[in-house]
Formats: sequence, structure tokens, C-alpha cells
Amino acid sequence: MAEWIYDAGIGETRAALVEDGRIIEARIERASDGPRVGAVLAARLVEPGKVALDAPGEPIATLSGTRGLSLGSRLIVEITRMALRERGRAKPARARLAGEGAALTDGPDLRARIAATDAPVVELSPNGPDRLEAAGWSDLIERIREGHWPFAGGALWIDPTPAMLLIDIDGEGDPLDLAKAGAAAAIEVVRCCDVGGAIGIDFPSLAGRAERQAVDALVDALLPQPFERTATNGFGFMQIVRRRSRPSLIEQVRFDAVATDAAELLRHAGRAVGTGTLQLVARPAVADHIAARRDWVDALQARVGRRVEIVADAQVKGAGHAQ
Repeated sequence: MAEWIYDAGIGETRAALVEDGRIIEARIERASDGPRVGAVLAARLVEPGKVALDAPGEPIATLSGTRGLSLGSRLIVEITRMALRERGRAKPARARLAGEGAALTDGPDLRARIAATDAPVVELSPNGPDRLEAAGWSDLIERIREGHWPFAGGALWIDPTPAMLLIDIDGEGDPLDLAKAGAAAAIEVVRCCDVGGAIGIDFPSLAGRAERQAVDALVDALLPQPFERTATNGFGFMQIVRRRSRPSLIEQVRFDAVATDAAELLRHAGRAVGTGTLQLVARPAVADHIAARRDWVDALQARVGRRVEIVADAQVKGAGHAQ
């Protein structure tokens, strides 16, 4: 039976839906992601259609229905879509006017959202077995970084462009068999990484309409509703559109590499064994990111019972290491 493994980490919380020892869905949540979907916040109208939220950093959100309101008006709004990062640009959160009498709230966090599903939730102890790692957490993060997802008979190449998430199916052998295997692998990625918005899948060229319809039917069978899609065209391309209310795991990992590396370094450091000073060795950007957040360092020292020292090393690649 599938179950959520939840890790209240330092710098980020993370969860994985694990079935038969494999990660089926994965989620992370960081304070830097901004106000959550469902948050009800006070705000100030700063220009037509835009408000500054009463949240750390006063992030901007777009807001419809502001005609007739004066600039500077104080409002209560509800977040309907979180802020998003894309290659070369950022999109502000979207909000709507909250209902009369709505109470201010931060909205459901990751722990609350997974608890609302049908699967049970298991809290990961920092001192017990690392069930996330055993299920393949580090391998998953690495696949996302590289954009390369092997499957039996081929591989996916994944590129999060500003227009859509592009998934290219690459491999050899019978085109229909490759297309079906690639479709199944692509849907696994979409579900695992909570991908929303526009998704483009480039299948191998299929000669006949019946073959393309077979691929369409497989996508319909594997991808949970709701979504819309086009039929696979003669060039082997299908577009899927899903609701997009928060950043996908792919966007969080690829477009905030420093935060990702810092969280991974802290995750491994929290399980380090030994005595004496615990050194976190990382490239300067990651070292500075951690050092600037004293509460993270204090939390790690309390968790491991050791003094923590942060060492910046320009020769270090990736997340760095704890020693």
C-alpha cells in the first residue's frame, strides 16, 4: 500500500508517496516559495490589478476585480496560484478578493495537504532509517537536475521552457512500442513532479492514425483527471494542459539550484555521525545561503549535538558534503 513519508527538514519540508519501495509522487515546500495557495492575507493595492501582500518581502500578486478601487486601498485577498519561476523570468502570485469576513490564514502547508489524501502519512525521524533515501530521493533530485530520465528501451529528455515543459522521447526499436513506453514514463514524471500548465510530448513518428490513437488512449488511461490534451499529430507531438496552482518539483529544483543544494546538504548533515565540529563544505553560493540563515545553523547544531562550521570552497560541485 502506498504511504507518504514526510520529512520536516531544515530549510525545506519534503514528502514522497512511496509504493513498493519506489517514489510515485514527490513534493517539497520552502519558505522562499512565497505565500501558499489558500492563504488569506491583508494587501495593499499598488497599481491597477496588482497588490503588495502583507508577507515577508511584500511580494506582489496580480488581482482581478479592482476597478473602482483607489490606489493604496487595504484589501483582504486569497492566493489562488503561487508565484512561479521560469527560465529568465518570474511570475507573481495570483489572488482574488476574499469573501466577506474571511479570517487571515497561511493556507494549508505540505503536511496538511498530504494528510488530506487517502494515503497514510509516516513522519521520518532524523535518527531512524532514511526511508526517503532508500526509496531513491537523491536519485530523483539528480534526474531532475540533469533532465534525463531513463526507462526500459529509451530515455526522456525534459526541458522546462517558458512556454511549456517539453518532454522528448528518445530510443531505438519499434516506434509504437517506444512511444507507449515513453508515454508511460512521461506520465510518471508529470505525476511525480506535480507538473501543471502546458506540457508538450514529442513521440517517435508513428505511421498510422490507429497507432497515434493507441498512444492517446494510453495517456488518457494513465494520467489522472482533470486535464485537456490534443490528439497526437502526424509529427508525433501532443500537448497536455493541467491546472497549475504551485511550482512543480522540476521548477523548484532547476530554477533555484542554490536552495536545492543547501537543502540537500542540510538533509545529509542532519544524519552525519561522529564527534567534534561538523563541517559543511560547499561552493560559495551555497555556503553563503546557509550562513545567512542562522536559525538553520542553530537547528542543525541542536539536531546533531555538535558545533557546525560552514566552509566555502569554490572547487566543490553540487550540494557539497558534511564531514
